[in-house]
Amino acid sequence: MDIAIRQAEPGDYETLGEITAQAYLRDGLLDFGESDEYLGELRDVAKRAAAAEVLVAIERTSVPSARGSVLGGVTFVPDGGPMADIARPGEAEMRMLAVSHAARGQGIGEALVRACVDRARATDGCVRIVLSTQRTMRTAHRIYERLGFVRTPGRDWTPVPHLDIALLTYELPL
Repeated sequence: MDIAIRQAEPGDYETLGEITAQAYLRDGLLDFGESDEYLGELRDVAKRAAAAEVLVAIERTSVPSARGSVLGGVTFVPDGGPMADIARPGEAEMRMLAVSHAARGQGIGEALVRACVDRARATDGCVRIVLSTQRTMRTAHRIYERLGFVRTPGRDWTPVPHLDIALLTYELPL
């Protein structure tokens, strides 16, 4: 499949929000299913795009004027912006990586991660890119490790103290 990575446009927001929400729901990553509060955050791409850079992977079409289908996306937070969870000064953060179930296994997740790494390298003063992930996101872990990310257990954290959700962390020195 021929794909392109570009900045999300308002016309992509609803589709990407649903891809992201469904990825987390279908993979069992939300404790309360459709009633999970975080689900609203996953669907609110406009809010993310106002505070960070949201990238989408689209399928290229043979018709130059045709708009390709959104296949997945990721949120890139340069230098500890307002969407950052764990980034420190001089670090970029990657969040909410998701690929539609129908498009998985075709290198889209890796292309999105590579795009974030490229953006981090192009950010003045950025010395590393960091991310948080759930223990069960093993496919994503393999992508991160293949691209040189290393586990940083000292930065692991729990976003909701009363729930048993421990997030693992990774970093890639640039």
